[in-house]
Amino acid sequence: MTEEQTLSLDDTLAALRAVGEATRLRLVALLAESELTVKDATAILGQSQPRISRHLKLLAEADLIQRFPEGSWVYYRLADGPEGHLARDLVARISAEDPVFAADQERFQAVRKAKAEEAAAYFAARALTWDRERSLHVSEDAVEAAMRKALGDKPFQTFLDLGTGTGRLLEVFKDQYRSALGVDASHDMLAVARANLAKAGLSDAQVRHGDVYALNVPPRSFDVVAIHQVLHFLAEPARALAEAARALRPGGRLLIVDFAPHELEFLRDKHAHRRLGFSREQMERWLEALELDLEEVTDLVPGEDNDTNLTVTLWLARDRRIVTDLPAQNTSREVA
Repeated sequence: MTEEQTLSLDDTLAALRAVGEATRLRLVALLAESELTVKDATAILGQSQPRISRHLKLLAEADLIQRFPEGSWVYYRLADGPEGHLARDLVARISAEDPVFAADQERFQAVRKAKAEEAAAYFAARALTWDRERSLHVSEDAVEAAMRKALGDKPFQTFLDLGTGTGRLLEVFKDQYRSALGVDASHDMLAVARANLAKAGLSDAQVRHGDVYALNVPPRSFDVVAIHQVLHFLAEPARALAEAARALRPGGRLLIVDFAPHELEFLRDKHAHRRLGFSREQMERWLEALELDLEEVTDLVPGEDNDTNLTVTLWLARDRRIVTDLPAQNTSREVA
């Protein structure tokens, strides 16, 4: 353990005092599972919003948790520093059979399920018009051109598109991959995607129903993984990124496309957005934690005729593991 990962006696006692209360310990246990808002925590613990806010404030003052404002919402998660590690160690020692914590977990899963069902209902209702509704920023043609430029024109073996929607990316990169898979949680979206692939005659691509938080694909099996305008719909984008990283071959590339931070609150209510964009710093932190090297960041700023002010950002990252287990025809880092 390095010096940066350790705490002084005073800091250790301060952290233990902060977590040494039943509600705050329950909150820490929940935040070890996922980022949460005050609204989420209130629903799970069954306590008032002022009470929950007070406990979160004390935990934040002790550097056990961090807060991240997004528009009118604030997300909380365990801190990355030594205090956060201490909190994780404490949570790991709590029995999963403890009735209080077990009940919290049951309610937490219910909240998570309700959010997933809300998003699924949104996508099902809009499957046929999805491509049009995504045009709240620079043109899709411009985004696709930037994605093609980021990946270059060299071929790669396998391509995974997470949250494939109508299957558009499977068509965009059809001349570069040998086989491709699109994964989406919406059966309605998949019906549209299958129709589009059939119309385009793409026999090397298929789509599959799946969960971006728990991909049913072999680890280390894809040269390129794309997550195009998906993360802002997710309650836990870091979990989805971890699954994407797990699917990457050594030397493989992860291409993320999403919005830069913005303040368009109507996207939460009318378009089921969970996050109002992502900063470069936040994405870099997530990628570094997954041992992915960020190679390129591109911002696509809307023109004056676009009144939404939504900037689209592309992040291209590479798995830093040495390329030793790729097929013989794909051993160059240039084609991974």
